[in-house]
Amino acid sequence: MTLIELIAHSSERLESAGVCCAQGTTHAFDEAAWLVLWRLGLPLDSLDEHAERAVAPADLQAAHDLVTQRIASRRPAAYLTGEAWLQGVPFFVDERVIIPRSLIAEPLAEGVLDAWLPDEPKTVLDLCTGGASLAVLAALAWPEARVLATDLSADALAVARLNVERHGLAERITLAQGDGLTAAPGRFDLILCNPPYVNAASMAALPPEFRAEPALALDGGADGMVFVRGLLAEAGHHLNAGGVLVLEIGHERKHFDAAFPGLPVVGLPTSAGDEQVLLLEAAQLK
Repeated sequence: MTLIELIAHSSERLESAGVCCAQGTTHAFDEAAWLVLWRLGLPLDSLDEHAERAVAPADLQAAHDLVTQRIASRRPAAYLTGEAWLQGVPFFVDERVIIPRSLIAEPLAEGVLDAWLPDEPKTVLDLCTGGASLAVLAALAWPEARVLATDLSADALAVARLNVERHGLAERITLAQGDGLTAAPGRFDLILCNPPYVNAASMAALPPEFRAEPALALDGGADGMVFVRGLLAEAGHHLNAGGVLVLEIGHERKHFDAAFPGLPVVGLPTSAGDEQVLLLEAAQLK
């Protein structure tokens, strides 16, 4: 069996089992490619190069067993491999953090945010940092910036520390534990926040893969806006003049508009549309 045949067969198995592919991949084929390539020790971007390579029987069995584990456990692929990628940057992950997938990474890495800032930001706050993926991407995007990354979870910050050190950014990224803005004294040119925003009804309907992630990082209360209300009430006092808040709300735009009627926001373009990541300027928040 060739590598491409093995991946195609594994994809059929994942699809038939009804696994959820939404934590780093969007469909079963990509999920199968990720698992098989990782198990065989091949780079995740090397499928074209090795597609017709014959797979040795031992490797065939190892890949088959990993896909079987994915199906039986319903653990996300990233937890099985211990790694996830965001904008081409690798991050260590385990069950202490949600899997990096924030849509904020797109306008950040693509330079869209620069148009909203008067100058290159010198101070950046990443609230609800989880494994520090956005903090790392911000530090890479703006080499002169100092980044403060905060989270309520000590477990998440332990993973964040591993990623900060992995990318050699310990001198520019500071980690702090605390609830929301209470852990972030001072003012910033840019605040990034991918908060817990899933509403109660959606939480109850989450597939097993999402239930494997820390509920603390997902559960936004009855309407998904519990954390966001506190954030918007205080964010204006933590932004420098000309600063902006970039906030991910996922599929909760209806609840956001109901909670903050008339609040002027800008929807940033992402691969999921322009309703899931919002930008608010300091003047609006004050």
